[in-house]
Amino acid sequence: MTLPNTPKRHFSKRVWLAPLLYLLAGGALLGLSTNLAKLAGEMQLSALAFLYWSILGAALILLTLAAYRRNLPPLTVRSVEYYLISALLGVAGANLLFFSAIPHVGAGFVALIITLPPLLTYVGALTLKMERFQFLRAAGVMSALAGAFTLAFHKLSAPDADYLWILLALIGPVLLAIGNLYRTLRWPVGVSSDALAPGMLIAASLLLLGMSLLPGFSLQIPTDRSLPMFLIAVQAVVFAGQFLLLFLLQKSGGPVFLSLLGSVGAVVGVPVAILLQGETAPEGLLLGILLIGTGIALLNIGKAKQASDKAA
Repeated sequence: MTLPNTPKRHFSKRVWLAPLLYLLAGGALLGLSTNLAKLAGEMQLSALAFLYWSILGAALILLTLAAYRRNLPPLTVRSVEYYLISALLGVAGANLLFFSAIPHVGAGFVALIITLPPLLTYVGALTLKMERFQFLRAAGVMSALAGAFTLAFHKLSAPDADYLWILLALIGPVLLAIGNLYRTLRWPVGVSSDALAPGMLIAASLLLLGMSLLPGFSLQIPTDRSLPMFLIAVQAVVFAGQFLLLFLLQKSGGPVFLSLLGSVGAVVGVPVAILLQGETAPEGLLLGILLIGTGIALLNIGKAKQASDKAA
């Protein structure tokens, strides 16, 4: 009696296992990335220079991989629009804000606020009718937002708080959430993840190159020692893996599940910032993590319940 259901059970397991693995690996790379950005600042690498050369290196890695697989990024009006807007929201804009803010607010704080996109993405998905309202998931949004506000309040109330950079850093999660929704809604038909990822990174490098032409910006890197170049190479590999996994996760898990990358990134990034880089734990850290963790758990329980109801 149970044999006919076995293939279905195995298929269902595979459907959920792949997104989970993409999520854990991509989130770990994201957490590592915020700490590498702090190290870059300590080596007098500007945020723009570090981001540009790292993104360019990641683009070349993924482009080489796409060429080897004979799956190069398509060049159509729709795909070029997709690359540029995705790059502006999810790569160049958000990461430039985060990397620029880290010397002022710390890698730990940035790693924590990257947990906000799941909540903002869910609100956007509701507004655009990509998801139906559900009490559990709405409660999750409120809980996690309370956690984020707890962290932001403590950071803003600190005697040495840099209000401008705290507020600028908080814009980053909004850009990421918009990017998550945009990539799902505008995904070019019939184009694979490993073709879209290098296209987006090439577009991001062009946007950052254009920004470097503005007064006060530079792509110069220190040449008197090899460590900055080594750090850029490491970040390029991290970015290549992170953005390839992002597109794989986007396709298999959807925008809300994708945006949990920040939560996994915080689990990796905050302890590394505290234990290895000597940062002070943010005020309200425990309460903030509990509220955010509860919110994310409710979001996922609600998602599982939705899937169960549809199956029934």
